Amino acid sequence: MTFVTKLRLQSGDRAVLDSVVDDIKSTAERKGAELKGPHSKTTQRMQVPLSKDTTGGGRLGSWDYTVYSREVEIVGHDDLARRIAAREFPEPIHVEVEVEQINPVGSGA
Repeated sequence: MTFVTKLRLQSGDRAVLDSVVDDIKSTAERKGAELKGPHSKTTQRMQVPLSKDTTGGGRLGSWDYTVYSREVEIVGHDDLARRIAAREFPEPIHVEVEVEQINPVGSGA
């Protein structure tokens, strides 16, 4: 049985996001782990309306920002995947980790 660890990383700072993803990629390559990705996801453009006060009276416009997303999968290498997922990421990075157990074809399980 093999585990696939999926890391979804998001940030409004594209440079920091790409730096973190490049670091994950180079770490996996050095350790000989199978890495799928990074896959770029659709960039999200967000808008948050701004009000002059808490009653909602009078609008100031909106705060616009962009969220960039990348996804990588580490196949096997459970210890490496665990270390990468548990590391401390820079403040502007949001990380989601999903671990999936897969059975090899023909294993009968």
